[in-house]
Amino acid sequence: MNEKALQRLEYNKVKEILMGYAISYLGKRHIDQMLPMTSGKLVRKKLDETAEAKSLIRHGASVPVPSLEGIENIITLLGTGYVFSEKDFMHIQQFLTSCTQLMKYMAAKLEVAPHVSSYAASMYEMAKLKSEINRCIRNGQVTDIASKELLKARKRISVFEERLKSKLDSLMSKHRSILQENIISTRSGRYVLPIKKEHRRLVKGTVLDESASGQTVFIEPDEIMSFQFELSSLRAEEAREEMKVLSDLTALAEESAQQFQVNVETVGTYDFLFAKAKYALAIGGSNVELNEEGMIGLREAKHPLMGNHMVPLHFAIGNNYKSLIITGPNTGGKTLALKTVGLLTVMVQSGLLVPVQEGSLFSVYTNVAVDIGDGQSIEHALSTFSAHIRNVIDILQIADSSTLVLIDEMASGTEPGEGVGLSVAILEELHRREATVVATTHFTEIKNFAAAAPGFENARMEFDAQTLQPLYRLRIGEAGQSYAFQIALKLGIPAEIIHRSREITASGISVKVPQEITMAEPEPLVNAGSSRVRQPETRTWPIEPIHKEEAEAGTLKHETVAASFQLGDRVFAAYLGRSGIVCETEDSMGHIGVMIQKQKLKINKKRLVLQIESKDLYPENYDLDIVFETKQNRKMRKLMNRKHVKGLTIEKRPEE
Repeated sequence: MNEKALQRLEYNKVKEILMGYAISYLGKRHIDQMLPMTSGKLVRKKLDETAEAKSLIRHGASVPVPSLEGIENIITLLGTGYVFSEKDFMHIQQFLTSCTQLMKYMAAKLEVAPHVSSYAASMYEMAKLKSEINRCIRNGQVTDIASKELLKARKRISVFEERLKSKLDSLMSKHRSILQENIISTRSGRYVLPIKKEHRRLVKGTVLDESASGQTVFIEPDEIMSFQFELSSLRAEEAREEMKVLSDLTALAEESAQQFQVNVETVGTYDFLFAKAKYALAIGGSNVELNEEGMIGLREAKHPLMGNHMVPLHFAIGNNYKSLIITGPNTGGKTLALKTVGLLTVMVQSGLLVPVQEGSLFSVYTNVAVDIGDGQSIEHALSTFSAHIRNVIDILQIADSSTLVLIDEMASGTEPGEGVGLSVAILEELHRREATVVATTHFTEIKNFAAAAPGFENARMEFDAQTLQPLYRLRIGEAGQSYAFQIALKLGIPAEIIHRSREITASGISVKVPQEITMAEPEPLVNAGSSRVRQPETRTWPIEPIHKEEAEAGTLKHETVAASFQLGDRVFAAYLGRSGIVCETEDSMGHIGVMIQKQKLKINKKRLVLQIESKDLYPENYDLDIVFETKQNRKMRKLMNRKHVKGLTIEKRPEE
């Protein structure tokens, strides 16, 4: 899976939350390495395992997953020649005891949780190692019975300690009057008497230390020195025997290294599995149905990072259509719907239960390609449009029938006409490759394209036009609108500006056409005395910039007279690459009904180019069959597939 796509879908945030449910270093490592799987069979297995684990927890079961405290260091040092300490063996003993408990628990759950229980079947009891540790180590110490030599050494130590204690008691009684305290102290492992400084010469022996104040000196009397040397020798022998015991136990552990490793890895797998189960309970995750044909059907879906703050999403794609165009106002939930579909898909392919209604359908994809957010890079000085194009290039490199493509705000960041044309061409290419595509847009042309093109479908985010509040519900089969005027009015834009905006949108901008610009239609002539004088004419043009080179060339973009189209006129919609017949006259919003290939579409008149109209509207010598070539025609032919315009006759304007 593409790492950038996962990042844009906030997959790592899900992993961070999941990490909090793991209790071992191995469980956390599994989560850190977790990625979406692309095998449908493997995804199915992992989902069923997580569902079983969730069921065990939900029914109140306390699963005895062993702790791996101290085990990571042991696994690292095993087989290196390092001799484990008493503390290490206490960790091993506790781990093996917990493994036995887990194996017994899972054996009892074999019928209700066959997938989860199967892992414990591969674990080992390691009874010999566990028994030896129990015999040799107790309360963090090597026991007397760990070896015969150790037992003998400790008995001799006990005899000498008794003799030494008797001698010390005698000395304490003898020097009671000059003792700073009536206690026996030790310094560097040797017994000493705390003598007042001024009486130090009264005791024969060696000064080993003195107090911080200097008022007390700690003297080892000569009478016990020989005892102490002998005792030190015996304790060194005891330490050697203890080391032999620990070495023998370490060797036994190394003989079982492979079994020990299997148990540790299995426990890490269980920790990972039950972390997923706990997370599923926290977000209301459910098991889902799978396919590999690009079909998705979600019911009551929620974004896992939004929880109950999100209106549940109902979503479907892949049956009658593989490309869905979502429209609606800003902040209406389009991007959230896009992210929800994408994130839930990669979560499912990671073996995670997701917050949807039980039985929802997901497809397993080889790739998930994402262009969400402007992706603008200050470091590389990329514009919004450039960033989108870079993302699209990456998408086109991998897009195929097993790719889910998510694109937010198509045609944004550049001139609308060219942006729309480029977006439609991209959508066509992705459709040709049979990719599953979900895209959002504000552009009517793309909505109209989706309504007319086979394999495409429109959807809209519902919006309450009365309260101007988004409802965050997706309705498939209908195209939406942006409600820009209503929202702008509510936010405080003056009403007269909104009124003028509606006029411009419906009829275009009225401008005086300069004398030197040659019009595409016959120019009106009026009598001025005895001569006929050319008169500048007021025309209405679509709201698109008139480029200087176009004016110099005597052409204007979309050279359409926005006055009106008549029933029966033949018109051309460049963004669709198709011609049609006007079947309904203009409505209050400037939309005209056009019949294209037996399908009626509503298209704004500024997006239409007149091909043929009734001859009585033009002079008799006007050739109705000529369609004048404009720079916009040339630009659109570069962007659109030639198969869309092959039925359109394009000729040069005849000489006057």
